[in-house]
Amino acid sequence: MERVPLDAVESTEAVPGVHLAQLAAGEQMSVQHFHIEAGEDVPVHSHHHEQTGYIVEGELTFLVGDDGEEVVVGPGDSYAIAADEVHGAENRGDVDVKGVDIFSPPRTNPDWQE
Repeated sequence: MERVPLDAVESTEAVPGVHLAQLAAGEQMSVQHFHIEAGEDVPVHSHHHEQTGYIVEGELTFLVGDDGEEVVVGPGDSYAIAADEVHGAENRGDVDVKGVDIFSPPRTNPDWQE
């Protein structure tokens, strides 16, 4: 078993105000912590990983698909994003958003770490 405490890994500011930390990874999935500052956003993108997540604090507005459908998630909400689905996220609130994402296959070497 592998244990990876959040305070033992370095967070990377992938884009301004969006902090990501790579946590535990196995052969089939990986875990990532995110912290998105108030007023900041994750640009629209896609990747070959299936992505599920859980919001711990704050509220996040996802922009999903080619039409940019808006889906709002908040504390206690989980979500699933299909592999290759276009998506982005905006923190339109006054408080930071914190949560966890799980990727399958593992996303152990994301481009934001470069």
